[in-house]
Amino acid sequence: MDSQTLLYIVPLCGVLALTYAVLRGIWINKQDAGNERMQTIAAHIREGAMAFLRREYSVLAIFVVVVAALLAWANYSNNAGLIGVSVLAGALCSGAAGFFGMRVATAANVRTASAARSSLNQALKVAFSGGAVMGFCVVGLGILGLSTLYLLYSGMFVEGGVTDLNRVIKVITGFSFGASSIALFARVGGGIFTKAADVGADLVGKVEAGIPEDDPRNPATIADNVGDNVGDVAGMGADLFESYVGAIIGSLVLGAAAALNAGETGRAPALVLLPLVLAGLGIVVSLASTFLVRTKEGGNPSHALHAGTLSAAVVMLIVTYFVTRALVTDTYPLAAGGEFGAMGIFWATLAGLVAGVAIGLITEYYTSESRSPAQGIAQESLTGSATNIIAGLALGMKSTALPVIVLVAAMMVAYSQAGLYGIAIAALGMLSTTGIQLAVDAFGPVADNAGGIAEMSHLGPEVRGRTDRLDAVGNTTAAIGKGFAIGSAALTALALFAAFRTTMGLEEIDVANPKVMGGLFLGAMLPFLFSSMAMQAVGRAASAMIEEVRRQFKTIPGLLEGDENAEADYATCVDIATQGAIRQMVMPGVLAISVPVIVGFYDRSGATLGGVLAGVTATGVMMAIFQANAGGAWDNAKKYIEEGHHGGKGSDAHKAAVVGDTVGDPFKDTSGPSLNILIKLMSVVALVIAPLLI
Repeated sequence: MDSQTLLYIVPLCGVLALTYAVLRGIWINKQDAGNERMQTIAAHIREGAMAFLRREYSVLAIFVVVVAALLAWANYSNNAGLIGVSVLAGALCSGAAGFFGMRVATAANVRTASAARSSLNQALKVAFSGGAVMGFCVVGLGILGLSTLYLLYSGMFVEGGVTDLNRVIKVITGFSFGASSIALFARVGGGIFTKAADVGADLVGKVEAGIPEDDPRNPATIADNVGDNVGDVAGMGADLFESYVGAIIGSLVLGAAAALNAGETGRAPALVLLPLVLAGLGIVVSLASTFLVRTKEGGNPSHALHAGTLSAAVVMLIVTYFVTRALVTDTYPLAAGGEFGAMGIFWATLAGLVAGVAIGLITEYYTSESRSPAQGIAQESLTGSATNIIAGLALGMKSTALPVIVLVAAMMVAYSQAGLYGIAIAALGMLSTTGIQLAVDAFGPVADNAGGIAEMSHLGPEVRGRTDRLDAVGNTTAAIGKGFAIGSAALTALALFAAFRTTMGLEEIDVANPKVMGGLFLGAMLPFLFSSMAMQAVGRAASAMIEEVRRQFKTIPGLLEGDENAEADYATCVDIATQGAIRQMVMPGVLAISVPVIVGFYDRSGATLGGVLAGVTATGVMMAIFQANAGGAWDNAKKYIEEGHHGGKGSDAHKAAVVGDTVGDPFKDTSGPSLNILIKLMSVVALVIAPLLI
């Protein structure tokens, strides 16, 4: 099969993913949605989630259109004005994936609760299917949008009968910028929403009023469940959409540079075609692996989910070996001397896959309630909130060591085997099975919502037992997903950074140069400033939520006592969280986009901007791992106590653990995950403006 035919097959893989997502969505909607009370509660959650998304997207639409127009105008003289179209396409695909994925997830939650009335396996199937729609919408729209634009531009930009590959790649980078813009605001906005609701629900409900989690008396309960969707479904989807697209584009930029240096021309040289083909085949492998996710009554749902993800990784590795050997038949020079070919690329891909699995396992160790680190925090809760928080901070700091060592090892192996292109292909290797990885991750909030609906609907203890089992597995998969997102963000940022260097023609970035050192310090500071802004935004929005919950407990007769005629005003709490998130997400986003532009035009050589990117990547990865793992461990330490250890629910240790969990909430669900996007977005902005600096 020739390269031209393969190029046309790639978008068909995207169509396959979207077809699967549609069929899964139709199947979910046919499942039993439970009794009237369950459907009413689910309707509140769905209406709140979709209302937030509509308001968020209405703000982002203005921003994206303005930026696309400015980029089109700035690049018009470089024959790259169509970059504006790419920006719009990237934003549209990312937004559409979030919209459809969350719409199905908010339909799957109540059906999971309903299925749990009869069978654990059926509940797992419904929840996983809800996550799968998000996962395959992301990879389907990502590869379909990117490959379609590549085909379009490579047919348009032809000079003397030969495709102008540099121009194609230059214009297509806008797709990643559009995706990154949506991702940052979706992550920050969704994170502010979910944690404002969560903090309000926990502090007033659990600590002050002493009522259980997901109790219908708590006015913030619906907003809390809405937040699970906007933060962990739409937000995580946008995050991995950006990583997925960024890894492919980084590979395209570096592959095109290597191909042109080797004298290869044509519509799709091997090093350019390979990332697209691997991404397309990754969809097929991920889709096939979803059918392995099943369990039996009394079985362990986590084993079923691991079976799907691990089988996808193994099969993808085998596929990569044969595809790489078939497509890459020439060798290419390495900057450090020597050359690389198909096997070098394969070993780089293997390094990325192994790193992704290893970081997931490390994250699980540090955050799982069944492991000693989280249990140690629970033990420290016996002596109060202060020791709980100290233990969580110490664990978060300690947990940065192993993931960073793994990332450095993967990066060094990839670079030694295939140069800068190897780093990009390692990032793609880690992300090639994003479809099922994200399906497993999005399963978590669906299961969490199902448990909340079961509690609020007063379903039997056997139902709540099944949803709790799914929720416990979902907490672990969510923590692993955050680790995977951080690892993929680090390698993707390195790939984009390498693409920026290649575009700018920077042979090296000398830290002895005062401009580079200044940029390094500036970049290293940004994750701290960004995290501060995100956490303060959560604090401000949570304060308003706390006051509203207290007001309702005081002014609605019989609400706190559980009077059947007293109903909480859920809509007001949802509106407070929405307004706070939309208002507070703007400044962190402006910071991420404006700094590379200002620094880049201040020093058009690219040296200072290179220092900024190096600094923000290094400290951003550390801060992201620290915050995600500390927050996850605090959360599961609380759950460990709630299982009956150290006095169980209502004990002094439990109250201390709730405080620690509340501190960790914005760590793991707002500022920590948003840093993934900060480091990628700044590299993408630098790559997009690079042609204007030369």
